[in-house]
Amino acid sequence: MLTGRRDLRTPLAGKSTLNRLELTPSGSPAAERYNKISYSAEALDTLLVDLFLEAHPRAPREIVLDLDATDTPLHGRQEARFFHGYYGHYCYLPLYVFCGDQLLCARLRPSNIDASAGSLEEVQRIVGQIRKAWSQTRIILRADSGFCREELLAWCENNDVDYVFGFARNKRLRRIIGRAMQEAKQQHRRTGNPARVFCEFAYRTKKSWSRVRRVVAKAEQIEGKENPRYLVTSLGKEAWPAQNLYEQLYCARGEMENRIKEQLSLFSDRLSTETLRANQLRLYFSSLAYVLLEALRRLGLTGTEWAEAQVDTIRLKLLKIAAQVRISARRICIRYSSAYPWQNVFAAAYTALRC
Repeated sequence: MLTGRRDLRTPLAGKSTLNRLELTPSGSPAAERYNKISYSAEALDTLLVDLFLEAHPRAPREIVLDLDATDTPLHGRQEARFFHGYYGHYCYLPLYVFCGDQLLCARLRPSNIDASAGSLEEVQRIVGQIRKAWSQTRIILRADSGFCREELLAWCENNDVDYVFGFARNKRLRRIIGRAMQEAKQQHRRTGNPARVFCEFAYRTKKSWSRVRRVVAKAEQIEGKENPRYLVTSLGKEAWPAQNLYEQLYCARGEMENRIKEQLSLFSDRLSTETLRANQLRLYFSSLAYVLLEALRRLGLTGTEWAEAQVDTIRLKLLKIAAQVRISARRICIRYSSAYPWQNVFAAAYTALRC
């Protein structure tokens, strides 16, 4: 485990310092005129994973890493902006990696790429860093069909990492689940309710896959149409039967979308500066703001009514409140209004963090 503690007495950067961080190009000499300064993306990437590791008193037996991409609309002429046909606007396509509520990666990317582009490099880096601290922890990757690519599947299989990915539907898969689909239709006609039948089979694509893999199918009939879904996984059926794999493990990835929405509430979409590098720094700022608020929620708000509150709720109701500050020769006195409605939550968080 990591044991080093950071010096909390180090002064924080002011607005002008942050502005120089944004505007200084990569590789500028530290002694250059006007005190230009740069940032290390590699160090910030490492920091996000270090903070995740430090949040655990002991190595967990198993963790699930969620990968997802989302669109960040652009309204200017930023570097590397492209029009994305699916989203219908100019945007970036950042890649996020979460483990539960905790953020491990926020990588800004142009949108003229495959959703999985660069994900293998990020996974290699994150898994390597985690395994240096937790050599015995089982790691499972989870993502939608946009990440179901041979290079990522093969790397997982060759590096003792399990996975469960969505798998895009096609006519060949539909023929394979024909009997299960017919059974679901019959159940739907009998009950009038949506009907699901789960099945699984060994499958290999004609060209892209290097080996046969386990595919789980949900043959579902809803009102007026079929709704089949497919997963590909390295997990065995003894530990994860088809229905449990889909409903308990894979569907839980929907929570990651809430974490991305929380990022948006911390202004991760304010990427209005000119260069991709500067906008990546802004994404780091919102990511670190999320890390701080997630830690406050996890450490300070456990057992309170806000133990599972969204970070924008915590920001607006716990942090963004009026106070009177008086400075004397001996002390700094901060006074809050007696009418503040969440005094008990604030006091509980304060006490928990001091302990």
